[in-house]
This record gives sequence, structure tokens and C-alpha cells, in this order.
Amino acid sequence: MSFSANRRIVAGLLVNLLSSICIVFINKWIYVHYGFPNMTLTLVHFVVTWLGLYVCQKMHIFSPKRLPVRRIMWLALSFCGFVAFTNLSLQNNSIGTYQLAKAMTTPVIILIQTTYYKKTFSTKIKLTLVPITIGVVLNSCYDVRFNLLGTVFATLGVLVTSLYQVWVGAKQHELQVNSMQLLYYQAPLSSAFLLGIIPLFEPLTGDGGIFGPWSLPALVTVLFSGVVAFLVNLSIYWIIGNTSAVTYNMFGHFKFCITLVGGYLLFHDPLSLNQALGILCTLAGILSYTHFKLVEQEEGKSRLAQRP
Repeated sequence: MSFSANRRIVAGLLVNLLSSICIVFINKWIYVHYGFPNMTLTLVHFVVTWLGLYVCQKMHIFSPKRLPVRRIMWLALSFCGFVAFTNLSLQNNSIGTYQLAKAMTTPVIILIQTTYYKKTFSTKIKLTLVPITIGVVLNSCYDVRFNLLGTVFATLGVLVTSLYQVWVGAKQHELQVNSMQLLYYQAPLSSAFLLGIIPLFEPLTGDGGIFGPWSLPALVTVLFSGVVAFLVNLSIYWIIGNTSAVTYNMFGHFKFCITLVGGYLLFHDPLSLNQALGILCTLAGILSYTHFKLVEQEEGKSRLAQRP
């Protein structure tokens, strides 16, 4: 690789590192210090993401592909649920519990694919789900800020996120599009859905309302959160397209640890010994899953290369 290519990859990794960690802390800050309505924040993220993608396609970073609305309608609805419920989980849980709950997405995806798509997984892959699940349960049971509402939102977030991720893969294959082409049509459709239901769940005026008396710092922080959400999506696409699955996964574990530590330092989330054991247990499961998955992918490539 040339020096300039390496420099671009390092820049992409740094953008992803900073944006992925920042989005969690910024959103938590918005909920804790400003009380900004959750679904409206989600709508801001969708709109800014679409505007960012519009600029990208004008700069020829990707080429849009026309898609029939009826074929991505359920995907757009699940995208609304995925972002809204994960934000509600972040709002109602400590960052540690929020982050570990997201780790349950992998076991749920495997369950969905095994049950409904008849996909098979090796015993080694299935066994890695045990420490992940035990770690999440340990953390939840010993979280001193444990609350039923937060648990409900975290559970719904995991279920809808898992469905969304399964459907994204299926739709990309079915419609022959990449992630940016799909998101370019999905984001405005999801925005339209949210725009229709926000008045039913969140006040429009007064304190805590969409058109309430928000301070300038609050509005600037919300807009900045939308820009960071777009950078997260764009940098994921850049890293996978320009490096490899190994790089992205290993980088993901690094972000996982930093986000957890940052939550305890910035928001003074309490951490018991049992919670720490739960975090280590979950991290061990995630690392094992990634290792075995990548080994299987390499073995699959080797078998294909050896075929006459």
C-alpha cells in the first residue's frame, strides 16, 4: 500500500473510533442535561444522515439505485424501532448496561437465522453465546441502577435491532444494493414514518416539547449529534470497504471497552465486582465468537480456492 492509502485508512479508523464513542456520550448527555425528546432526536439523526448521503452521492462517493418503496417499507419501520429503542435504552440505563445489552444482538440474530432462515452454525460458534449471555445477565442483576422500564427498552432494542440486521442483509442480497444505496432510500422513508407518529408520543410545545423553549447549546448539541450519527454510518462503510472484517471487528472490541470505561468516568456509573465480571465474561464471548467466525471464513475461502 502507498503512504497516502495508509493515511486514508488511519483517518477512517480514527473517524469511526471518535464518532462511535462520541455518539453514545453525546446522546446520554442530551438526555441527562437537556431532556430532549427521544423520538425527535431519532428523527434528527435520520434527516441529517439522509442529507449527508445526498452530499456523498453528489460527490460521486456512491451511485444511488432506484428502489420500490413497498419492498423496503418493513425495513424502514424496523430502522425506526432499532434507533428509537436503543436510544430509549441509553436514556433509561447506565452506559454499561446499555452497551452489554447490545451484545445480546448476536445470540438473537443466530436464533432468528436458525429458526426462520434454516441457517446452520457450528457448535463452537453456539458455545461462544454462553459467556455473552451469562455476562449480560450478571451485569443486569447486579446493576444498582437496574429498572424495569430500562430492561424493557433494552430487550425491545435487541429484538428489533436483530430483526433489522437480518433484514438488511436479506434486502441487500435481494435488491442487489450496498449499505449506502439502501440507507439512502431507507432514511427518508423512516423519517416520514417518525414524523407521522411523533405528535402521538411527544408534546409539540411547552417544556420538553419539540418546539419548546430549547436553549441554543441544546439545539447545537442535538444537531452535532446528528452529524456524528452520520459519520458513524459513513465510517463503518469506509472501513469495511478499505480494510477487512478482521480490522473492523478488532476495532469494535477496542471501542466496546473504551465506551464502558468512559461511561463510568464521565457519568459516574457505579461498578460492582460482579458487574465487572459480567463485562469481562461478555467481552471473552465476543472475542471468541469473532475468532471462530473469522477462522471459519478463512477456511471457506481456502476450500473455494482449492476447487478446480
